[in-house]
Amino acid sequence: MSRIGYARVSTHDQDLEVQLEALRRAGCDVIRAEKKSGTSTDGRTELATVLEFIRKGDALVVAKLDRLARSVGDLDQIVKTLDKRGASLQVLNANIDTSTASGKAFLGMLGVFAEFETNLRKERQLEGIAKAKAKGVYKGRPPSIDAEAIRKLKAQGKGATEIASELGIGRASVYRMLAQAQA
Repeated sequence: MSRIGYARVSTHDQDLEVQLEALRRAGCDVIRAEKKSGTSTDGRTELATVLEFIRKGDALVVAKLDRLARSVGDLDQIVKTLDKRGASLQVLNANIDTSTASGKAFLGMLGVFAEFETNLRKERQLEGIAKAKAKGVYKGRPPSIDAEAIRKLKAQGKGATEIASELGIGRASVYRMLAQAQA
C-alpha cells in the first residue's frame, strides 16, 4: 500500500513547497507535482500518470481539494477512476478519506462548494471586465495579427497558405482577416 502525493499550482511563478512539505509530513512514498491550470484535467500529465499507475490499496493524497479538481465533474471522474482501481483519496486540510462512507459523502459536498466558488470568481471577473469596458479602461488583448501585412501579401497574389507561413500564423487566421476586410 503506497501513499502517492499530488501537488499542483496554476502558474510557473507560484510555489509548490507548502504542498510538498505537507505531503512529505503525511508520509507519501512518491510525490508528483506540476504547474498547470486546475480548471480541467486536460494536459495534467502528472495527474494522468498517478491515475494510470495507482494500485489497489494505494491512496492518492492531496494537501487541498482545489489542488486536485476545480469542478464536480472532474472530481467525480478522478474518484471513479480511483474506485475502479481499488484506491482511495485523502485530502489533508479537510481530513477526508474516501476509504470511508462519511469521507465519500463529505468529499461530494466539498466538490459542489469548490465548483460554486470557481463560478462566483468567474462572474466577478466578468463583472469587473464589463465595468472597465464601460469606463473605457479595458481594451482587451491587442491584436497579434497584422491585418495590413495580410492585405499587402494578398495583393501581391499570395495564397492563404503562403501568407500564413510567411507571417507565422494559422491559415484560418488569414481567412478570417480577409473575410473581415471584405465585410
